Amino acid sequence: MLATKLTQTPHLSATLYRCEAGPEATPYAEAHDSFSFAYVRKGSFGYINRGRHFDMVPGSFLIGRPGEEYTCTHDHHDGGDECLCFRLAPALVDEAGAGWQHGALAPRADFMVLGELADATAAGKTDLALEEVGLAILGKMSAAGRDDGHGDDRIRPQDRKRIVDAAHWIDAHAHEDIDLAKAGRESGLSAFHFLRLFARIVGATPHQYLIRARLRRAARLLAESEQPVTNIAYDIGFGDLSNFVRTFGRAAGISPREFRRRAHAAGAGQRKILQDRIRTPR
Repeated sequence: MLATKLTQTPHLSATLYRCEAGPEATPYAEAHDSFSFAYVRKGSFGYINRGRHFDMVPGSFLIGRPGEEYTCTHDHHDGGDECLCFRLAPALVDEAGAGWQHGALAPRADFMVLGELADATAAGKTDLALEEVGLAILGKMSAAGRDDGHGDDRIRPQDRKRIVDAAHWIDAHAHEDIDLAKAGRESGLSAFHFLRLFARIVGATPHQYLIRARLRRAARLLAESEQPVTNIAYDIGFGDLSNFVRTFGRAAGISPREFRRRAHAAGAGQRKILQDRIRTPR
């Protein structure tokens, strides 16, 4: 495990973790040393917590609390994974009122947009402070529901592998026109069986994950590049600009242009992308 510390303040730290473990690695029990959340930016792995098995794919968030045991597995992805991890002081968690009952959060558009903003900020591509984005994610978590329903441990390992591989395929081809039948064929499953398994394992339907993968890419491009919003919309797979603007606005709570402006705002007083600025999508 390669760890790169990115920022450290009295109440929050951020570290980029790169793990090269593959299917040959022997799983072992570990324990979290702090309140934390980690954005899965690349790769995939299994996360077993409180008797539930979560399959972490790009866009997921792993959540930990001090002293809680967990086990990571790497059965279905050989090549490593990367997470951007925020560790939080207990006083900060108390102040935010965040309920730490999740083992993981399935890929959700509103969280994925912030995860990509954090990733771009960590790479020095925005004028935000990484601490600011971390606090925005914490605020979002404090308002999140108690349990998003995924983490079923009764699924066969071979089905987990098929679905996680399918999620990677969708992520890599998100700019293309993908339908349920095509994605199902890639995994060797019927459309019906594929839809049922994908929702149980990933925590989102294949189409939801496709749209969220596009929004992840949009957030990154808006933060890092000067490409026109119209070009970004078409490049990531949206066939209609107005649909992209509406969809991104539901996820981020602000328009693509405003998202870009705030990512590059000059003054700290203008960089407030926290709390009421980012709302949970309907």
